[in-house]
Amino acid sequence: MKTVALHHESIGPLDAPPLLLGGSLGTTLAMWEPQVRLLSGRLRMIPFDHRGHGASPVPVGPYTIAELGSDVIALMDRLKLERASYCGLSIGGMVGQWLGGNHAERIDKLILIATSSYLGDPAPWLERAATVRVAGTVEGIADLVVSRWFTPHWATQHGHTVRTYRDMLASSAVEGYASCCEAISALDVRGELGRITAPTLVISGADDPAIPPQHQQAIANAIAGARLETIADAAHLTSVQRPAQVNQLIFDHLGL
Repeated sequence: MKTVALHHESIGPLDAPPLLLGGSLGTTLAMWEPQVRLLSGRLRMIPFDHRGHGASPVPVGPYTIAELGSDVIALMDRLKLERASYCGLSIGGMVGQWLGGNHAERIDKLILIATSSYLGDPAPWLERAATVRVAGTVEGIADLVVSRWFTPHWATQHGHTVRTYRDMLASSAVEGYASCCEAISALDVRGELGRITAPTLVISGADDPAIPPQHQQAIANAIAGARLETIADAAHLTSVQRPAQVNQLIFDHLGL
C-alpha cells in the first residue's frame, strides 16, 4: 500500500507523551487549535492533514480508510514514534478505529469523537463526491455541511468562527475531498473494534446531526472497557464548539 508523507506539526515538549490528531472531512490541522493551545504544555501534540487535505499530498483517488490509516503509521515511522496516543474526529475517528484494530501495538490510548464504524447506505457520500467533482469546487456544498458542524444558537453567537471553518471547507482540494467521501462511503470498521486493546474514550455531541450519538454508542459497546461521554449542546465539531469539556476529557483520559 503506497503511503503519502502527511503534512503535520509538532507542538510541545519533544519528550512529552505524543498525541496524534486526525481531523474531520474538509478541515485542516488548524481545527485542533483549541486543543493544541491548551494541552501542548503537557503533551507533544501532532496534528496532521489527511491525504487530500490541507498541505498534504493529493493523490488521485478514490481513497480507503486503510490508506488513510497507513499514512498515519508512516508518519509515526518518520517521527520515530514506536507508540503514540491518537485522537480523531469524524473521518479522523474512523482512521483511529482502523489504527487501533490493525496496529494495536502502536496505539497507546485512543480518543474517538463524533465518528462511526459503519454509516450504512453509501449513496449520499458517492453523490457528494460526484457533486464536487462536477462542480470543480467544494464551495457549493459548504453552507449545508457547515450547518451540521455547529448548533444553530452557537453558530449565531460565533459567526467569525463559523466563517473561518466554512472558508477552510470551501478551499478544500476537490480530488482530496471527493476521494475521502468515497472512503467514507465504503466505511465498515466494525470488525476492527473487538481487536482494539488501547484504553478508549468515545465522545459524542448530543446534537450532532451529521453522525448522531447512537453511532458512538455502538462503538463504545463494541470496544472492551470503552468509556462514552456525551457533551450537551454540541454538534459535529464538538472539539471546536465545546473545547473546555473536550480538553478536560482528553486530559483525564491520558492521565495527565
